[in-house]
Amino acid sequence: QVQLVESGGGLVQAGGSLRLSCTTSGGTFSSYAMGWFRQASGKAREFVTAISWSGGSTYSADSVKGRFSISRDNAKNTVYLQMNSLKPEDTAVYYCAASQIYYSGIGWSRYDVDYWGKGALVTVSS
Repeated sequence: QVQLVESGGGLVQAGGSLRLSCTTSGGTFSSYAMGWFRQASGKAREFVTAISWSGGSTYSADSVKGRFSISRDNAKNTVYLQMNSLKPEDTAVYYCAASQIYYSGIGWSRYDVDYWGKGALVTVSS
């Protein structure tokens, strides 16, 4: 059973930056593509960004392109989400996700995800 634990959430002002981390255990990290979803209050969970097993390919939703970036360190079993130029509409619970599939140039459906973290709250004040 793979376990994912997010950290790094918090409160930040609009225009600021924040970095989320997700550390995994219980599986072979490099065998999973990793991603991030988010869910704002009263809204459906949505795909944010994903990275391939080796880290050589990434894909992000249009809403965060140019502002958010995903990276991974397979030696540390950790994936990161660097969020810059944050906006109030980025306020959400951010979920780390692991999947054994990755399609270059295509975002994930929640049904593509094999394992979820419990989430980290990011609040962006205006």
